[in-house]
Amino acid sequence: MAVAREIVFASEWDDRRAEWRGDAEKQAALRNDSATRVLPVWRGRPLIAGADEARLAWLSPGDRVLDDADPAWLFLGEHDGAARFAADLSSWVPAGMDEAAMAAFFDPTEYTHPDLPSDHRFADLRGLMTRLDGVDAAMGSTARALFNWHGSHRFCSRCGARSESAEAGWQRVCPTCRAVHFPRTDPVVIMMIERNGRVLLGRSPGWVEGMYSALAGFVEPGEALEAAVRREVFEETSVRVGRVAYVASQPWPWPNSLMLGCMGEALSDEIVLDHELEAAIWVTRDELAQAMAGEHPVIRRPRNGAIAQELMARWLAGEIGFASGKGKGDGNAG
Repeated sequence: MAVAREIVFASEWDDRRAEWRGDAEKQAALRNDSATRVLPVWRGRPLIAGADEARLAWLSPGDRVLDDADPAWLFLGEHDGAARFAADLSSWVPAGMDEAAMAAFFDPTEYTHPDLPSDHRFADLRGLMTRLDGVDAAMGSTARALFNWHGSHRFCSRCGARSESAEAGWQRVCPTCRAVHFPRTDPVVIMMIERNGRVLLGRSPGWVEGMYSALAGFVEPGEALEAAVRREVFEETSVRVGRVAYVASQPWPWPNSLMLGCMGEALSDEIVLDHELEAAIWVTRDELAQAMAGEHPVIRRPRNGAIAQELMARWLAGEIGFASGKGKGDGNAG
């Protein structure tokens, strides 16, 4: 059995209170309760506070900054005795906004609002995920993922009419054909593939120099988790995989994925690349340890916070893997 660790974005808060989502009177009362706390989110960036230790900045429902927010707030539930909402402030346009930088993989620019204290700013969640408290990171991630979904599903997929937010942000309903649409989460397998004391890593075109990671790919309709691992690895590298074990999962709001971390046992060594990967290599335990320490001459240290880094750390520690027999995963082998 692998040692349980906290994975970024995977923490739980006190209660999601799903039973309150469809209660219009309850929602109205919560939105007018001075104890309620609201997280403003601007273009996917949560509001944070604190000069040294970042934390989510929760505002009271009557804060004037929220006057410019979309009225369809998202109800996240209850935590520390208070209802929690998220409000989309994306209509606000800050001075000096750099659209090109915001479209990049990661933009470290932080934007301040004139009506908020100087230590309050909107920041990219990629740069925050390992700095935030576990619950803060999970709530920020959930808010971002839901706003992503609303932004890309404004029209009914059945009849094409404009749909409306419902159930406190957890549904969209078409006023024309009455179709009900639920938030989309795309399952993605991400896997450490092991053979003879080595693991298989790959890199995609366009990644920064030296960046390698565990192989990953979307689960197809009608496909089991284990089958997806075997198919994706073979399609990308021609390596055959036998046994597969589930390890852990991570919500990943870029845009709306659930990363399903797995171990796989390779049955072959030869790598033949397809068009998806730029390179793929077998890495020994010593080489991976060097990379994790930032000391490998070729492989860049994996990014903190992503489940790929967690899988590598667990394999290095002997907590997961088929070769040692110390623990194949947190779930069942297929």
